[in-house]
Amino acid sequence: MPVMPNNITQEYSSEFVANSELDWISLLYGSTKYDDGNLASSSPSQAQIESELAEANPGKSKAKLVARTNKKANIPPRIEFHTKSATDILDDGYRWRKYGHKSVKNNIHPRSYYRCCHHTCNVKKQIQRLSKDSSIVVTTYEGIHNHPCEKLMESLIPFLKQLQFLSSFQNIIQPLHPC
Repeated sequence: MPVMPNNITQEYSSEFVANSELDWISLLYGSTKYDDGNLASSSPSQAQIESELAEANPGKSKAKLVARTNKKANIPPRIEFHTKSATDILDDGYRWRKYGHKSVKNNIHPRSYYRCCHHTCNVKKQIQRLSKDSSIVVTTYEGIHNHPCEKLMESLIPFLKQLQFLSSFQNIIQPLHPC
C-alpha cells in the first residue's frame, strides 16, 4: 500500500497534498475539473498573484513579474509515494513508456524516468529505490492524467458487454407480475 512521505520535494506540493478538498477520484479518472490548469477552486487568481508580486517587488516591471508567475503556474504538481516492494515497476493501472535512466549522486540505485503512453497525456513518473532502505521504492508522479485509467476500462469491458447483451433481451422477456 503506498504511503505518503512526510516531506515532499517541491514547495507547492505540500499545499497540493494537504488540501482536504482534493478529489482523488477525479485525479485518478482524469476528470475535466483539473484540465484547465487550476488545481482547486481555492487557488488564487492571476490578478491576486500579480498584485502580491508587485507589492513585494516595487522596482520590477509588471511584464517581468507576469512572466515569472506564468512559469510557476505551468509547473505540474509532484506527488511522491513510498512503497515497500521487491520489484521496481509497480502496476498503477496506466501504461508507461521508459524514456530515461541515470545514476544519482549518493545513491547506489539508478533512477528511471517514464511517460504515460496515452497520446494526450503529459504525466511523467520517476522510480528509484531509497539509499537507506533498498526495500522501499519511491515513485514520484509529475502532473495529472487527463484520461481514465486503462486497467479499469479493460476490466469493465466484459461487464459492459454483458449488460449490453442482457439489455437486448429486455424487450422480449415480460415480467410475470407487473408492479
